[in-house]
Amino acid sequence: MSGHNKWSSIKHKKGAADAKRGKLFSKFIKEITIAARIGGGDPDHNPRLRTILDKARAANMPNDNVARAIKKGTGELEGSTYEEITFEGYGPSGVALLVETTTDNRNRTVAEIRHLLGKMGGSMGAAGCVAWMFTKQGVLIFDKSVGEEKLMEVVLEAGATDIRDEDDILTVTTDLSSFDAVKKACDAAGLKYVEANISMVPQNTIKLDRDAAEKMLKLMDALEDHEDVQNVYANFDIDSKTMEELA
Repeated sequence: MSGHNKWSSIKHKKGAADAKRGKLFSKFIKEITIAARIGGGDPDHNPRLRTILDKARAANMPNDNVARAIKKGTGELEGSTYEEITFEGYGPSGVALLVETTTDNRNRTVAEIRHLLGKMGGSMGAAGCVAWMFTKQGVLIFDKSVGEEKLMEVVLEAGATDIRDEDDILTVTTDLSSFDAVKKACDAAGLKYVEANISMVPQNTIKLDRDAAEKMLKLMDALEDHEDVQNVYANFDIDSKTMEELA
């Protein structure tokens, strides 16, 4: 799991480039719309919506854009009809991949993701081929500067299931039912996280050498840059030094 968490931490710290900010907002709009459609437009009673709104605000997404996306989801405004599709497949060295997409054109997205995987050294798999390797959990990533002892005290009391030292980051995992409580406890204690998401956590990882790591990170970049892709989960592990050099 450490490789994927390290990748998330580096991507977050670098921030979204201005050229990609519009694409990032477009992804948020799709996710907000679907979350509001499924669970309603009140974030106090819709944990999924609340989580994506936190991410959108952290990226300085304009409030007007957020409000319109919620209204499209609840049916107060007309808009595109989105559906969620999860693709399963493999990357370099047999790394397992889960690619979550939101699209208004299923055929286009299927063709484009299949082509992208093939071009970048991966392959599409059948439904169920790798999903069993992942478990849905809450994941919060912290820089070590927060202090492991203080973090452990706060998150375990709030219901976290585990805290791990992964090179220069600390990773906290929770059950789905405890994620919101742990996140709120960290906010109240002033413990700033790098990332806080509901994530698909791999049960085991594949260690990659430098050549395979370079190919894997290029594939991750290409997938995450696709306008229909919301999340990419993978079970690669890359040592910290190689990750920093390549990322």
